[in-house]
Amino acid sequence: MSSAAQELRASYAFVERNFYLVRRYLGWEVVFLVYTMVNTLTIGFIGVDSTGGTGGQPATALANERVLYLVIGALLWGFLSILFETVSEAVAWERWEGTIEYTFMAPVRRLTHLGGTCLFGIVYGVLRTALVLLAVVLFFRLNLQGANLGSAFLVLVVSSFSFMGLGLIAAVLPLMSPERGPQATHIVQALLLLVSGVYYDVAALPHWLQPLAALSPATYTLAAARDALLRGAGVAQLAPDLWRLVALGLVLIPLGLTAFGWGERYALQTGKLKRNG
Repeated sequence: MSSAAQELRASYAFVERNFYLVRRYLGWEVVFLVYTMVNTLTIGFIGVDSTGGTGGQPATALANERVLYLVIGALLWGFLSILFETVSEAVAWERWEGTIEYTFMAPVRRLTHLGGTCLFGIVYGVLRTALVLLAVVLFFRLNLQGANLGSAFLVLVVSSFSFMGLGLIAAVLPLMSPERGPQATHIVQALLLLVSGVYYDVAALPHWLQPLAALSPATYTLAAARDALLRGAGVAQLAPDLWRLVALGLVLIPLGLTAFGWGERYALQTGKLKRNG
């Protein structure tokens, strides 16, 4: 128990350190938050305009559902993106701060280090998403009557694990290439955005792309969350998607940890751990 408590404290230390980084670069955080808010609002206004609404209010109940469909996609994608980016860019941030060698030499398990980073991503993502949601409420008059908020929250919690696994896999790229690795992680994010049905139904994709949607945890997250918020679906109705997310998490997290361990050894052996590569 003492060892477990020590590991938990060490994980919390990484959470605290990441929040200190947020405070240090608060100006940039505000810029990115405003950008996310404006992007979400823009998508919402496109929905209002395309359905004949005015003044931020959809014209009909069907139009309200369409606008909600788009806004939910933007909010959820923002939350999942923060999780993915927090984990996948952890190595890039360490290089930027000049602390990567000290962190990797610290007497803590890599699971403890990465677990703390993932926990920070969840807390930070919830706070960011809540602020964006507040902006949406202020600008749009949307009807959420009948929405099952509890089920939607459960979907977010369950989906977080699979996105952490994807982030760990993507974090290998900055380890392998200090110069281009961080940018390459955005390619993975862009592919997820393309095939996951964030702003449109997966059926709209070309037939040869649709099988890729089945491999993306975002596909099941968006489908389940929309069922919960638009149709009031309960946990029992969402069970198929929830089990798929659990299965993806059980596969992706061990795979991500294994890949990260391989990438770490490669970086140490080839001298790519330092910021200058």
